[in-house]
Amino acid sequence: MTLKSIELIGFKSFGKKSVVNFTTPVTAIVGPNGSGKSNIVEAIRFVLGEQSMKSLRGKGGVDLIFKGSKLLSSSSRAQVLITFDNSDKIFSFTNSGLGVSLDYDEIIIAREVFADGSNKYSINHTEVRLKDIVDLLASVNIGSSGHHIISQGEADRVLNASNKERRSMIEDALGLKVYQFRIKESDRKLEKTLLNIKEVQSLRREIAPHLAFLKKQVQIVERAREMRDELKELYRVYISRESTYIKNETKRLSDLRISLKEKESSLEIKIDELQKQNSKNQVENIYSKEITENENRISVLRGERNELIRKQGRIEGILEGIENQFSKVKEIKNRVIGESEWKVFILDISTLIDEAIKKEDLQSVIDSLKNIKTKLGELYENKETNEVSNISIEDNEEYKEMQKTKEDLLSQIEKIQKEEGEVFDIINELKRKEQENQALFRDGERILYEFLHSKNEVVSQLHSLSFEEEKLSLIKNAFEMELTEAGVLIGREIISFTQIELDEEINRTLQDELRRKIERIKIKIEDAGSGSGNDIVKEYDETLERDTFLAKEIEDLTKSIKDCHLLIQELKEKLDTEFKSGVEKINKQFQEFFSLMFGGGGAFLAITMEHKKTKKNDESIKDEDIEEEEDKGEGEIGFERGIEINVNLPHKKVKDLHMLSGGERSLTSIALLFAISQVNPPPFLVLDETDAALDEANSRKYGNMLENLSKYSQLIVVTHNRETMSRAQVLYGVTMSGEGASKLLSIHIEDATSYAK
Repeated sequence: MTLKSIELIGFKSFGKKSVVNFTTPVTAIVGPNGSGKSNIVEAIRFVLGEQSMKSLRGKGGVDLIFKGSKLLSSSSRAQVLITFDNSDKIFSFTNSGLGVSLDYDEIIIAREVFADGSNKYSINHTEVRLKDIVDLLASVNIGSSGHHIISQGEADRVLNASNKERRSMIEDALGLKVYQFRIKESDRKLEKTLLNIKEVQSLRREIAPHLAFLKKQVQIVERAREMRDELKELYRVYISRESTYIKNETKRLSDLRISLKEKESSLEIKIDELQKQNSKNQVENIYSKEITENENRISVLRGERNELIRKQGRIEGILEGIENQFSKVKEIKNRVIGESEWKVFILDISTLIDEAIKKEDLQSVIDSLKNIKTKLGELYENKETNEVSNISIEDNEEYKEMQKTKEDLLSQIEKIQKEEGEVFDIINELKRKEQENQALFRDGERILYEFLHSKNEVVSQLHSLSFEEEKLSLIKNAFEMELTEAGVLIGREIISFTQIELDEEINRTLQDELRRKIERIKIKIEDAGSGSGNDIVKEYDETLERDTFLAKEIEDLTKSIKDCHLLIQELKEKLDTEFKSGVEKINKQFQEFFSLMFGGGGAFLAITMEHKKTKKNDESIKDEDIEEEEDKGEGEIGFERGIEINVNLPHKKVKDLHMLSGGERSLTSIALLFAISQVNPPPFLVLDETDAALDEANSRKYGNMLENLSKYSQLIVVTHNRETMSRAQVLYGVTMSGEGASKLLSIHIEDATSYAK
C-alpha cells in the first residue's frame, strides 16, 4: 500500500485546488519560509483525523479555511482528500457492519471543515464517522499518535513525551493499536454488561415482592377453583334456561304482535270502509231526494188540477147561465114585459153592481156581470119575443162549445188525478226503501261500533304486549349483564351455553332461586379475592416467566463478563508479549542508528511500571473490583506500563535527556524514530524539517538513513537541506504567487540532471 496523492482545496494558504502526487520513494517539498510548505504536512494530519487545533497551528476550524486575498475570494470551507493505493486490499474495518465497501483499488479519505467548525468525513465519497477513519487507518499501521508525521519543531517530541505517551507512540508504531481498540471495546462491553447485570438484578429485586404476592393470590385462586367449577355448572343450567326462555318469549311476543298488528290493520280497513259508507248514506241519501222531487211533482199536479177545477167551475157557470137563459125564454113566451118589469130589472142590476163593488172580489164581479148579462139577455129575449119561435138549447153553439170544453177539463182532471195517484205510489215506495236504508245505516253503525270495540281491545292488547316486551327487555339486559360477569368469572365458553335449547317449560320462580344461588357463590368467590383469577394466574405466569428469563439473563451476563475478562486478559497478554518483542527489536535498531549518528555510545528503551491513581468519584468501578484487578498483577487497573529512554553518549557521562544539546536531542529523536520505522515500517513517513539542526557531516548520515528507510516506507520530506534534497527523486517547490495563495511546482531530479547536462 502506498500514498498516491493529496488534494487541497481552500485549505489554509492553498486558495485554489492543488494536488501533490507521491510516485517515488522519496519526495521532497522545498520552498522559502512562509510559502506554505508545512501546510501540506498539516493537510495530511488534518485529513487523517487530527483533532488538536494546536497541532494544526490554529484555534478553530475557521482558521483552516483560506481567508482570501486581493485577487482571490475567501472560501466557505476547506477540504483535503488523500488517496491510497489499495490494489493489495489490505485496508479493513474491525467493525464489519459499517456498510462501506473497501473492495476498490484506491481508497480516498476526505475531510471537510466549515466556517462554524463542523467537520464531515468520507471514505470513497461515503460519509462516515471519525471513529471509522481511525479504525480504517489502524488496519494499515497509521495510528492517531502521529509517529509517522514529524512536524517542524516536533523532532524531539518523542523525547519530551511522558513515559505513558511514549508507550502509546511505540504501540501505535508497532501496530498494536488494534489490540488497544479491542481492549477498549471489550472494556466498554464489560462496563455495559456490568450496568446491564445491575439493571437486571434491580429488576429482579423489584419484581420479587410482586411475584411473592402473586403466588399467594394464585393459591387463593386455586382454593376458589372448586367454587368456580360449581358456578360454571350453575351458569350452564341458568344460562341455557334463561336463553331458551328469552328466545321462546321473544318469538311468542313477536308472533303475537304481528297477529295483533294484522288484526288492527284489518279492522282499520273495515272501519274506514264502514265510516265512508255510513257517511255516504247519511250525507247523500238518494231516496230523500227522490221523495222530495216526487212531492214537488204532487204539488205541481195539485196546482194544475185546482186550476182545471176552477176552469171547470167557470164553464159550468157559463153552461148554467145558458140553461137559465133558455128557461127564462120559455117563460117569457107567454107574457109581455111591462114598464114595471123594466124598473124592477134596472133595480136588480144596480143591486148586483153594488154587491159586486162591496165584495171587491174579481170572481164576484165576474159573477155579477154574468147575472147582468143574463138579465140583459132576458130583456133582449123579451123584446124579441114576438120574433122568437121554438129555440132548442142543444142548438146553441156556445153551449155546445162550453160543454165540450167541460168534458176536456174533466178528462184532464181525471188524468192528473191518476198521475197524482201514481206519484203517491212512488213516494210510498221510496219511503219504504228509505226506511230500509235507515235500517241498514243503523246496522252499519252497530257493526262499526263492534269493530271499534274490537280495535280498542286490540290496542289494549298491544299496550299490554308492550309492557310484556319491556319486561322481557329488562330480562334481556339483566341476562346480558350476567353474561358479561359470567365471562369475567368463567370465560368466553359461557357463550356456548346460550346455544343449548331446552324443550321444557321454564319456571321463572326456579330461575330466580337459581340466580340467587349464583349470586351467593359469586360473593364467596369475590370474598376469596379470585374475581379475576384468570388474569392473576396469567400475570403470575408472566411474572414468573419474566423472573426466570431475568435469572437466565443474569447467568448469561455473568458468563459474558467472564468471557470479557478472559478476552481482555488474552488481549493484554498478547499486547504485552508483542509490545515487549517490539521494544526489543526497536532497541536493536535504536542502538545501531544511535551508534551511526553519534559514532558510538549506546541507547535503549526500558519498560517501566507506574502506579495508576483511580478517581474517587469513579462510580463505574467498585472497590472490590479494584482490589480484584490489582491482585491480578502488573499491567492491570492498579499499574500502567510506560517507556523510558536511556542514552549513553560517547566520550560523555551525560545520561539524562534533559541535559542533551539541541543537536544531540534531534539526532537521538531521529535515531529513535528511524528505529521504530525500521521495525514496523509505516506506509509513509512525513518529516518536516527534522534535519534543520544537523551539520553537513550529520546531514550525510541523515541522508543515508533516508535512503535506507525509503526501502521500507514512502518518505515525504520538507527540507532546506541540499543533502536531503539530493536523496529525493521528485522535488515539489512551494511558492507564494502574486495572487496571494500558495502555488506548487514540481520537477524530477533525473529530468533536471538531463536538462543541466
